[in-house]
Amino acid sequence: MAKDVNPPRGNRDFLPLEKRKREQVLGVIVDTYASHGFQQIEAPAMEDIGRLTSGQGGDNEKLAFRVMKRGEDLERSLAANAGPDDLADLGLRYDLTVPLTRFYATNRAKLPAVFKSIQTGPVWRAERPQKGRYRQFVQCDIDIIGDSSELAEVELLNASLDALATIGLSDATIRVNHRALLTANIESLGVSADQAGSAMITIDKLDKLGIDGVVAELESKFGDQVSAKAGEWLNSIQGELNVPAELEYMFSTVGALHPGKLRFDPTLVRGMGYYTGPIFEIEHPGSGSSIGGGGRYDGMVGRWLGTDVPAVGISIGFERAVDLIEGNLGSEPDGIVLILEDDSAAVLTNALKIQRELIESGEEAVRLERRPKKLNILLESLGEQGFGRFASVDDKSVNLAALNIRVIG
Repeated sequence: MAKDVNPPRGNRDFLPLEKRKREQVLGVIVDTYASHGFQQIEAPAMEDIGRLTSGQGGDNEKLAFRVMKRGEDLERSLAANAGPDDLADLGLRYDLTVPLTRFYATNRAKLPAVFKSIQTGPVWRAERPQKGRYRQFVQCDIDIIGDSSELAEVELLNASLDALATIGLSDATIRVNHRALLTANIESLGVSADQAGSAMITIDKLDKLGIDGVVAELESKFGDQVSAKAGEWLNSIQGELNVPAELEYMFSTVGALHPGKLRFDPTLVRGMGYYTGPIFEIEHPGSGSSIGGGGRYDGMVGRWLGTDVPAVGISIGFERAVDLIEGNLGSEPDGIVLILEDDSAAVLTNALKIQRELIESGEEAVRLERRPKKLNILLESLGEQGFGRFASVDDKSVNLAALNIRVIG
């Protein structure tokens, strides 16, 4: 019986041209962010499990992949009949925000007073795999730590809209809300402060359940008085809404450069429990789900430092964004294949010299291949991999001007 050779569920392989496109898109996003004064950093893929499950990661904490203890530590835990949670001391990061706050706490003395970071890389969540949801996926974040003013939010939103436009997603818009406004609206329904989180979870399902579904779920949780008020509130906020005073500065400044790209949505929740101020969600007409989001999380860094530091960030959901982009951002790949006419050292030496000259002349990819019995099959296969030209090399002296480069196909 043949063995299953597929990647683990929720994980994917990327073929060469797919990988090339992903690197192109990621590179353009990072370059755009860097042009706005943000700086790239890198943090480990693993963090202490206690930090990843400290209560700041919201529901994602339940999805953290644990890394078992090793050696004598593991043996001691097993001998003590430790439970599953006590057998792990590390975990794979489920987002880039928790590692960033630890990074900042560790390196604060070496960083500027206002730190503007770029982070990209894979994260892991024990999701139930389905379309658009993977167990390993790439995030692309920018964050500003150390600035409590609205300038930080404006910079993040402006840079993100610029980056999205640069990769061809100029139709993207950003929904904006404020956690203080959301909390006040929920309390006005008659929901107590200690139950506000539960109400937010239900309101966050508005896109899936619709108003009637949300009202019904709120009734089951809090009774008919709360649900009746919720129905009135949700029906009253349909259509275009006036921007509240708390968000006016943000809308006017970002709107001056990106007219119509921000939309106030008083029902926007964002699932993370660490948000303390404005929150954002990026949407695109070609996607049925958000393609990014973020918000202000002023209380998070202080958990590690003992003193609060203002912080705000936004993430582009790379997997969903790249799926919306057709073709390559740059030129199509057009590599050259050098066909070695025989296996002699003279032919190989000549081919290596020509390869070097072609690379130095600016060619992006030059590949060596021994001549097979059926050259057309080899060239057809390589043509599908982005090699559009070929030339034969023998043991005679050949310069670039004399090299007969032909088009594959």
